[in-house]
Amino acid sequence: MHIRTATAATVGGLALLAVLSPTAQADEHNGDIAFTSVTFSKSTVNVGISEPQTLTVTATANDDSGIWGMVGLKLVSSDNRIQYPTKAATCTRPTRTTMKCTWSYSLESDRTDYADLRNSSAGTWHLDLEARGNDGDYYTLDSSATTKIKRYAKLTTTQATPEPVAKGKTLTVTGALTRADWNTNTYTGFAAQKVALQFKKSGASTYTTVKTVTTDSAGKLKTTTTANASGTWRWHFAGTGTTSSATAAGDGVALK
Repeated sequence: MHIRTATAATVGGLALLAVLSPTAQADEHNGDIAFTSVTFSKSTVNVGISEPQTLTVTATANDDSGIWGMVGLKLVSSDNRIQYPTKAATCTRPTRTTMKCTWSYSLESDRTDYADLRNSSAGTWHLDLEARGNDGDYYTLDSSATTKIKRYAKLTTTQATPEPVAKGKTLTVTGALTRADWNTNTYTGFAAQKVALQFKKSGASTYTTVKTVTTDSAGKLKTTTTANASGTWRWHFAGTGTTSSATAAGDGVALK
């Protein structure tokens, strides 16, 4: 997808806006121009409901005639919503043939404008950007530069009872898994998810998974286990392609 009417990255500011975008195409190029580096400040951005998260993108392009400019920069979400940079690019020319530009994005779900995140936007996002050489060469990024934007998940503090417990007796362990709902700007229970119950024996440095428990329709967790040693119990959620991982604060239980 070539964007021939956009303003060059070295000129002016860019407004924050969200609209529908065409489905991503393969990268295209003409001539010997190339992007030598495209980096995101974070490979995964976990966004909750109250604090905007900043993502920075830096791209370097090279052409033997020199780079005229970079245009059309935007991030496209998994549901084809567009995020434009929150301010104009910062660009330098490290050499006669290269240009390096940096942009920043603010990702949030507070429902104050069309650019705010929606649940359907979570997942893999790709960068759309075109570099143009002074000799007319161009290189369009349409699919190869990607990052993950995920809904932030939380686990409530683990509760293990009774405390203390006799060796060999049954412990009941509870908790709850929630995640950011970008449509309502609240945290809601995450149902039908597998969560690991982990235990760290007193004096040990690492946790071991004891069993895996599935959250109920409200995201709640409840299971029983046998107490064989003093130590700390906690819940750990590995995350999904659209939701962050989460680890609960542990609950220490001593044997009596």
